[in-house]
Amino acid sequence: MTAIAIVLCIVCQLFLVMGQLLLKRAMNPAAKGGWRAMATRLIPGIGCMTVWFFLWLGLLERLELSHIFPFEGLNPALMVIGAWIFLRERMTVNAWIGIGVITVGIALVTGS
Repeated sequence: MTAIAIVLCIVCQLFLVMGQLLLKRAMNPAAKGGWRAMATRLIPGIGCMTVWFFLWLGLLERLELSHIFPFEGLNPALMVIGAWIFLRERMTVNAWIGIGVITVGIALVTGS
């Protein structure tokens, strides 16, 4: 797997996580402003998910699934980190340990 392919896989997962975080923020019941404000928060989330979808299709077309699918394992780790940073959710020690284990596992799988 080339360095560009690895970067594209990571960027693809970042778009997925950004889309999910934006959608979560848009659907927050504490957000004020009614439907119009919610729609303006939904549009960037839908846009990120759309970019992720087409980028993932391009990766599926050009690379073997067994090489790119382990990057899907980044989602839980990136989601927890994103929720911690952007949504100010609390992180337990077990969550940080889990992120480390996931990262090591992905490195082992993609390196083989």
